[in-house]
Amino acid sequence: MSTEHAPGRVRRPSAPGDPRVTVAVITRDRSESLLRTLDALAALPERPPVIVVDNSRDDTTCRAVAGHPAITRLLRAAANTGALGRNLAVQHARTPYVAFSDDDSWWEPGSLARAADLLDRHPRLGLLAARTLVGEEAAEDPLNAVLAASPLRPEPDLPGRPVLGFLGCACVVRREAFLSAGGYHPLLFFGGEETLLAYDLAAAGWGVAYEPALRARHHPEDHGRTGRSFLVRRNHVLTTCLRRPWPVVLRAFADLALAAAAGRPGARRALKESLARFPAALARRRTLPPHVEDAARLLDREASGRPEGGAAR
Repeated sequence: MSTEHAPGRVRRPSAPGDPRVTVAVITRDRSESLLRTLDALAALPERPPVIVVDNSRDDTTCRAVAGHPAITRLLRAAANTGALGRNLAVQHARTPYVAFSDDDSWWEPGSLARAADLLDRHPRLGLLAARTLVGEEAAEDPLNAVLAASPLRPEPDLPGRPVLGFLGCACVVRREAFLSAGGYHPLLFFGGEETLLAYDLAAAGWGVAYEPALRARHHPEDHGRTGRSFLVRRNHVLTTCLRRPWPVVLRAFADLALAAAAGRPGARRALKESLARFPAALARRRTLPPHVEDAARLLDREASGRPEGGAAR
């Protein structure tokens, strides 16, 4: 698809939409991919309002998508906000629920309405993690199986499977819960930032659940973006510093130091930046309540059997 776009080419469904869910999209220097996402969102029967937060280096993206029929509000950040762009979008949303997309992901028709129905029926539910399908072939994202096999005990007032992790571009939040938990943490910026938000929601009494009936589509670019391995490693350590007991923190640092000594990709840089940010993490440290820490420990034991510790769930 060309980055040149005629806004009138995409028409929104004429039937009344669902007023309960806003879609928040963060983007950075990928106008072509963003236009595809906006086209898909514009075609949804729910006709959701869409807030786009542009983290781009210049106004190229803003100019490319200006006037697109899906966009309700286009926010241009003064600097790259990373995952914190989602916080900005939620603050500007005027619906009780907010679904997240990246500039390479969107939602299947009906999923947003189903998510809103579940959030309506379960007032303690703070976040719904969706099933993610990747690429034109709609392949299962590996995280789907991890979330579906969560060992956390089912809770009678929540749907789906209780989890402590999710994919940032494939979830729907209760706006009240997201804001009360503080949203995404500024110390992490981007990369594996979801676990800390799940911890904070659970610590505040909100439920976090995986519901495979909700489906998000993810079409990542083949070349992706560099640096994610380093960010995920760094943010795993910082998350433990911010919320977990000291033995867990020391083990996370030791594992990262061993990975750095072995020359694992991104490990040395992750260790250096983790140490540099440690004082800030210490100043903001707030350990989890016992029931959430118990759940996190159970998931740690499960993750220890997966390569590189696996994904949080």
